[in-house]
Amino acid sequence: MLLADATRFALQAITSHRMRSFLTLLGIAVGIAAVILLTSIGEGVHRFVLAEFTQFGTNVIGVAPGKVKTGGQPPTGIPTTARLLTMEDAQALKQLPQVTGSTPTVWGNSEVEGNGRLRRTTIYGVDADFTRVFSSKVRIGSFLPREGAGSSRAFVVLGSKLRNELFGTTNPLGARVRIGGLHFRVIGVMAPKGQFLGIDLDDTAFIPAQRALELYNREGLMEIHVMYAEGASSATVAKAVKKQLTLRHGHEDFTVTTQEDMLKTLSNILNILTMAVGALGGISLLVGAVGIVTIMTISVTERTNEIGLLVALGARRSTVLGLFLSESIILAALGGVLGLLLGVGLAQLISLLIPTFPVHTPWSFAVGALLMSAVIGLLAGVLPARSAAHLDPIEALRAE
Repeated sequence: MLLADATRFALQAITSHRMRSFLTLLGIAVGIAAVILLTSIGEGVHRFVLAEFTQFGTNVIGVAPGKVKTGGQPPTGIPTTARLLTMEDAQALKQLPQVTGSTPTVWGNSEVEGNGRLRRTTIYGVDADFTRVFSSKVRIGSFLPREGAGSSRAFVVLGSKLRNELFGTTNPLGARVRIGGLHFRVIGVMAPKGQFLGIDLDDTAFIPAQRALELYNREGLMEIHVMYAEGASSATVAKAVKKQLTLRHGHEDFTVTTQEDMLKTLSNILNILTMAVGALGGISLLVGAVGIVTIMTISVTERTNEIGLLVALGARRSTVLGLFLSESIILAALGGVLGLLLGVGLAQLISLLIPTFPVHTPWSFAVGALLMSAVIGLLAGVLPARSAAHLDPIEALRAE
């Protein structure tokens, strides 16, 4: 039998039972649409999270006090001999080859009072390298001065939202504000940065790290962030940072984390989550496959006489097998195309209705889902097709 005749035969069989065929391909379509929609949401979240982290650049290394060890639990109630990170440590890291900036970091939450208004917000203790390390810009005035030019003086730089809350449209430069129990003079306002994973980066204030240690009664820094030159090896710079701090502390009582490694780990986790979400949508594809098996089995039963006549007229069993397989594949392929259009359409609709919701359709998943629908049609049609191909022609002709 010619391919055109076989296709026409399969299409006639499908159109002769329109409602049944439509419900079958709808089952596949819903499964494909679910896979595409869920993976679109998963991929959107993936890209959103990575974009949030990379907005500060990817050539940053974080140093935290305390050594993270594999296995076991940290001792409780036992004093440790680990040295805290100091301002001198941060200064020493600035001198390393390929290091272009290093900023000490202390943070806390305090009430900020200025212009007769009071607001509680996050306070960051940093130094002049902060804007370079975290790709931030000052809109009005200047950022904290460098060491040797009064870096520990009582200066403060306001986030754009904090400035609006306290001073409105008034120029705050030179104004005095009280943070906790200390007084500071405003020397700058940061450009808007937006949110980072739900944290408002504009509702902040920046003061010298030394002042922050005093404000929060801390003896050591909470973290040091090191920025290295573009193109430099993060592993090489991290090794130099470890060597420098080990020499200063006597042993490795700190943890060095490269942003490159963190992003790689985060990306792997998000990839697994996207695949898991897609697998959940794939469950509905199994339901569609069961529907094809059911419909094709009913079709074989209803067309027993027809099958017997085909075999009696000389049709080979492989031809009968191919006819029924092509019917199930066509059903699954049509369902796949319908599901592809439905899934992409729903993803675009969500993106239009909720612009802030991260949705991105990975076309590799979409094409994969379409191919999967054809494979499901092939596999789901095997048993009914084999059953039809192995019918005895005489018994089939005598069947009612």
